[in-house]
Amino acid sequence: MSAKKKEENTKIKKNKNTAKTPVIDDTKKIVKKSGSKTNKYDLLRGMHDILPADEKYWKSIYNTTTSLAEHFLYGRIETPVVELSNLFIRSVGKGTDIVDKEMYLFEDNDGKKVCLRPEATASIARAYINHGLWNKPQPIKLWYWGPMFRHDRPQAGRYRQFFHAGFENLGAIDPSVDAEMILLAYNILFKNGIETIVHVNSIGTPEERERYRADLVTYLRSKRSYLCDDCKTRINKNTLRVLDCKQEQCQPVIEEAPQILDWLGEISKKHFMTVLEYLDELGVPYMLKPNLVRGLDYYNGLVFEFYGQVGEEGAQSALGGGGRYDYLIESMGGQPTPAIGFSLGVERVVNAMKKKEESGEKIIKEKLPDVYFAHLGVDARRVLLRIINEFYGSGIKISFNFFKESLKSQLESANKHKVPYVLILGQKEVQDGTVIVRDMESGEQEIIDQKKIVKFLAKKVEMINKVD
Repeated sequence: MSAKKKEENTKIKKNKNTAKTPVIDDTKKIVKKSGSKTNKYDLLRGMHDILPADEKYWKSIYNTTTSLAEHFLYGRIETPVVELSNLFIRSVGKGTDIVDKEMYLFEDNDGKKVCLRPEATASIARAYINHGLWNKPQPIKLWYWGPMFRHDRPQAGRYRQFFHAGFENLGAIDPSVDAEMILLAYNILFKNGIETIVHVNSIGTPEERERYRADLVTYLRSKRSYLCDDCKTRINKNTLRVLDCKQEQCQPVIEEAPQILDWLGEISKKHFMTVLEYLDELGVPYMLKPNLVRGLDYYNGLVFEFYGQVGEEGAQSALGGGGRYDYLIESMGGQPTPAIGFSLGVERVVNAMKKKEESGEKIIKEKLPDVYFAHLGVDARRVLLRIINEFYGSGIKISFNFFKESLKSQLESANKHKVPYVLILGQKEVQDGTVIVRDMESGEQEIIDQKKIVKFLAKKVEMINKVD
């Protein structure tokens, strides 16, 4: 080969290597180490996956919520995840962290300004107006479960996509309704092993609040140098938001601030005191928090938040809260409609449940399998799948693993999970239309017709449950 030809071949190889280099470099930029493996696609900051290991906690909260909703006659409502942004700007209010800092805002293909819902109450108020629910017998009692979105600073139990479980009661203004709402939230937490105390306050009517605001502005101006930059801005723009500030430097000023209870009229005071009497009757523990205002503009009258007690750590961050919003629906163009609601942060409740279990307290009792299905051979696996399907709806909890080949390994798995009965299906049983049922405690075995196996095991499991 000539020297010129060798030089050309060398150039071609260099060019090929050069062409590949940017691709390799780009890949390195997006590849992140995840344990010992590489992962090109990481979660967005503030988002999270809910894995099967946590299913028992989520299921427990969901089942408690649905059970209480049915008992107290609340119907489920589902509203869209995407809404017009002005719905929340108008209802939640400018000057709140949600609207000013946390909403996911964008334009859709039609040029409309929309957002991912940061909370559900405004959407439910819209639905109440849109569907003429004021024409139905009042109150309208609704509950919901679903994801909300806020571009908040991620921290323990707080995500940018998070789930709320909530209840809303629209069309009634009696103190018993307020107490019922607090009781529902308390029961959801209590039934899931979380000891809670509810912080309560009344922020009165708009007129009472305005008179209070004037005094609060005077006080805050005198303490301005001690406040964070956000609160310095809030003094004149959105004064009550100062009381909702979580910055440590603002807490001494907030604790010494005038209390809105001193500005309440007789009707507001009586309503609030009657709610407290209901809570005393119900045995719901509560604490008066005169500076509690909540972070949304639509609230009036009663406001409340739930705090969990976990082990020796003391009070945690709020697990949820709510209050009255008697003027929201009217401000959105609907009929004057008194209303009250609350929401619980499901992730926060799950974290509280986990911390309780970490301290040694068993919260969720998981039902162990009643029967383990063992098989030998491909034909047995095919028949076994049919039998497994026939057990659906029987109330018998089953366990199986199609990918364990040996009978020994399958029986070991049954022993590990303390399963009382094992159903064994081999080649002979497939041909005979039978199954072997082994009592794992006594070691005794019975041969049962496949068509009778569900009823046979149902009686066996029923006897075990009676003994337990």
